[in-house]
Amino acid sequence: MTGSSTTHFGFSEIPLTEKVEKVRKVFDSVAKNYDLMNDLMSMGVHRLWKQFAIRRMRIRPGDRLLDVAGGTGDLARLMHKQLDGRGDIVIYDINAAMLEQGRVRLADEGVVSGIQWVQGNAENLPFPDNSFHAATIGFGIRNVTQIDAALREMVRVLRPGGQFMCLEFSQVALPFLRPIYETYSFKVLPEIGHWVAKDRDAYQYLVESIRRFPNQETFQSMLEEAGLYRVHYHNLTGGVAAVHIGYKV
Repeated sequence: MTGSSTTHFGFSEIPLTEKVEKVRKVFDSVAKNYDLMNDLMSMGVHRLWKQFAIRRMRIRPGDRLLDVAGGTGDLARLMHKQLDGRGDIVIYDINAAMLEQGRVRLADEGVVSGIQWVQGNAENLPFPDNSFHAATIGFGIRNVTQIDAALREMVRVLRPGGQFMCLEFSQVALPFLRPIYETYSFKVLPEIGHWVAKDRDAYQYLVESIRRFPNQETFQSMLEEAGLYRVHYHNLTGGVAAVHIGYKV
């Protein structure tokens, strides 16, 4: 995507400069229903996927962690338990509405200490080189305008040997599951979004953004090109989602 004056927004091709604002409007719309959105898009299993992803990481008390596009606080909540009261988590998101929802949710659950909330673009992280033990991004990378730029930034702020983890909707690997998932995604989910969340277009975009996202092997190559090594992935629910993990040299 770098070097082009256009990018995709779902199945549409738009000027590169417009995507941030369009994505912001989508998440402004769905922020209050974000948990419901993930329940609908994952058929209720996104919480298990997140638990699986965090269990695959090597989080230790005292670590400093970065969660990009983490406005809901879901991954941060799980990582906070692993820190056992020692360490810090920076929750970074471009969308103010998502950050506010996450801040309220975690405060209601008593998850306050060691949490910092920062608003900004994933393509330009305001943190020094080599400053985090781990960087995560859950269900956010496909919404970034220039994915390769965001990946390079997350690698930059990792310490040498630091761990990167991405959880994202991916390409279904089981042939029998594909037509079922396609029908659900394109026929059922947008209508549910219309009736439940009152925003069919937002859900239509989110479904289309999944289809435009690179498959597991292509994304693994992108992570290696960004400077990670020992990159590997785990398919979840037959490839409906995938966890990619790698390490900074």
